[in-house]
Amino acid sequence: MTAVTVRVPAKVNLQLGVGPLRDDGYHDLVNVFHAVSLFDEVTAVPADRLSVTVEAAPDARVAIEAVPTTGDNLAARAARLVAERLGVEPLVGLRIRKAIPVAGGMAGGSADAAAALVACARLWDDPDTPRLSRDDLMEMGGAIGSDVPFALLGGTAIGVGRGERLTPVPARGTFHWVFATADGGLSTPAVYAECDRLREERGERAPWPRASEELMAALADGDAKALGAALHNDLQPAALTLRPSLRDTLAAGRDLGALGALVSGSGPTCAFLAESENHAADLAAALNGADVARQAFAAHGPVPGATIL
Repeated sequence: MTAVTVRVPAKVNLQLGVGPLRDDGYHDLVNVFHAVSLFDEVTAVPADRLSVTVEAAPDARVAIEAVPTTGDNLAARAARLVAERLGVEPLVGLRIRKAIPVAGGMAGGSADAAAALVACARLWDDPDTPRLSRDDLMEMGGAIGSDVPFALLGGTAIGVGRGERLTPVPARGTFHWVFATADGGLSTPAVYAECDRLREERGERAPWPRASEELMAALADGDAKALGAALHNDLQPAALTLRPSLRDTLAAGRDLGALGALVSGSGPTCAFLAESENHAADLAAALNGADVARQAFAAHGPVPGATIL
């Protein structure tokens, strides 16, 4: 096999409940993931050494200069992990074509790691008697990062623990979204630290998070209006403190008729739920004309996880 290309989706957090800080430095989470039709592609080709190159997808305004191309890249870590498990040398060139915002709260780095796991397993494993199962890849993904297993799974799912223990969630129909990116990213650890600081400042004790019954019912019914009302992100106050301009972005989307609006994950990308595909297209166009975002674009979900093309 000379090359394997894997397409992998971005995610939006429909609910992100952040519990108390654990002894290991992580928080217990209830994370309702939803995969959307914004994709990176990772191509793995045989090479004489492990390397990573990155390019922007056509019409995608992503800050690829912020993506590491050294051993710190999550896709490179994934390739080394697969090679170690299969007992081979990680001799592969990884070509990443990005459309998912970088450091934008949509798990772009984790998506690339998931794609690299699938691509390298296909490149190096025996297709007739594979040594690595889908469950093996999920386990390896969790060792790389909390969001990696969901990028493999796709669809809609609840993640608990650090977010890596997943249970698929029934979601009826298709939901239409608009995502508004910002200039520059936000550090996930910095946003979590700010969340902890704000809670301490206010004298709040972090509750143990639970999945929203209203959110689960809205997904099962395919009720976009109810889903918009149930969207919630415990990290949003911290993201808004670190990037106050996001308040204007969220307000603009609401004023333009979004059914719901929230910061996606740790931000700074903002997500808006639309009534329909046409409404999403109109909302994206209006946000692009309102000078409140770097770029706004429509997408839909749920969509499958990492897929070999």
